[in-house]
Amino acid sequence: MVRAILDGRKTQHRIPVNLPVIGINMGCEIAGNELAGEINSGCYWNSKLGKPGDRLWVRETCYATKSTPHGIRAVAYPADNEIKIIEYADQHIEKWETLFNYCNAVAEQVPSTLMPRWVSRITLEITDIRVERLHAITLGDICKEIGCGLYDFIPATHGFLVWEETWKSIHGQDSWQSNPWVWVVEFNRVEAA
Repeated sequence: MVRAILDGRKTQHRIPVNLPVIGINMGCEIAGNELAGEINSGCYWNSKLGKPGDRLWVRETCYATKSTPHGIRAVAYPADNEIKIIEYADQHIEKWETLFNYCNAVAEQVPSTLMPRWVSRITLEITDIRVERLHAITLGDICKEIGCGLYDFIPATHGFLVWEETWKSIHGQDSWQSNPWVWVVEFNRVEAA
C-alpha cells in the first residue's frame, strides 16, 4: 500500500469506526448512522481523523542504521528502497537512541506501528472524509483504496472479491460479515512543511 501511495495510485483509505463514539458537544453516545449523518453533512466535531485540509503522516516498516563511517544516521524504507539520510546534532542523539529501543537488535527493523513521526517521509492532506458501511464501497472506490487502475478487474465482481480478501487479511475473517461502519478518508500526497 505504501508503494501505491508513493506512485499516486492509492488515494483513499478505510478505517473501522470504534463504536461507541462519545459526542464532543453533548457527551452522549452517537450511533453509526448518526455519526455518518453528521460527518457526511460537513460537521467534523466528532471526527477522530480530522477534516478536509488536515494533514496525516504515514507509518511504514523501515530499517534504521546506527551510524555510517562518517557518523551519518539513515533510515531505509523497503517499499521502494529509498534511504533517508538524517544527521542530528548531539542534542538529538537521545531521540535517535529511542528509535533503536523499538528496533529488533539483529535487523534494526522498526515496525510500522512503532514508527515515530520524525522518521515518517509521507505526508497526506485530507481532501474528503465520510462515514459509511463497509459494503457500500463502489468499484471506483476499490481502485482508489487498493491502488489499481479502474479497468484492472475483469469482471468487476473480481474487484469486490479482491477487496473483501484484502479487508479480511488486515482486520480478521469475521470483520467482513459484520459490515462495520468505516471512516473513508480521501487524500493527496503533499510535501511535508
